[in-house]
Amino acid sequence: MVRRKTRVKDKWREKKWINVFAPESFNNIQIAYIPITNEENSHGRVIEVTLFDILKGDTSQYQYKMYFQINKIENDKASTIFKRYEYAKEFLRSLVRRGSSKINFIYTVKTKDGYVFRIKMIALSNRQLNTSRKHALRIIAKNIMEKTINQMTIEQFVQAACYGKISSDIMAAAKKIIHMRHVGLEKVKLIQTADEAISLLQAK
Repeated sequence: MVRRKTRVKDKWREKKWINVFAPESFNNIQIAYIPITNEENSHGRVIEVTLFDILKGDTSQYQYKMYFQINKIENDKASTIFKRYEYAKEFLRSLVRRGSSKINFIYTVKTKDGYVFRIKMIALSNRQLNTSRKHALRIIAKNIMEKTINQMTIEQFVQAACYGKISSDIMAAAKKIIHMRHVGLEKVKLIQTADEAISLLQAK
């Protein structure tokens, strides 16, 4: 009896390759070229890059990770929305030193066009801080974020967060009363889009 040879499918040949682009806040630059099986299952896929991949500046930008989520595919092009920004674990570990205080602060903010983000701030001092100074730093950070972020669009906020503008504003204000070694946004995460907010209102 002669066995018929079964034809093995070449799964890679069946895949479609698409170019993935960052959102408008990052000038729609190409961030990836990836294979997909089908468009429907690829919606929601998250692409990880570094700030260096976006700006092509100095190597220190590898310390900041960025995540974009595919929200639309047309032909061989995929657009994305900003999903998350965070410090690389190695960079975070390098910041912590003995004899200094580490202050964490988590705050939820909303842009003027309805996007909600959760921000985790990290601050490190040159020496140990007492409770009152830690509290003062948190108040400074909260006030700056409340006064600025709700006046920003999604594009303006993402740029200010990822390019260090919000961090530098907090650092400048804090330095007037506290000697700080580092102030930064350890993590910025999108928790609600404007479309989701509208659908929640319509459901009520």
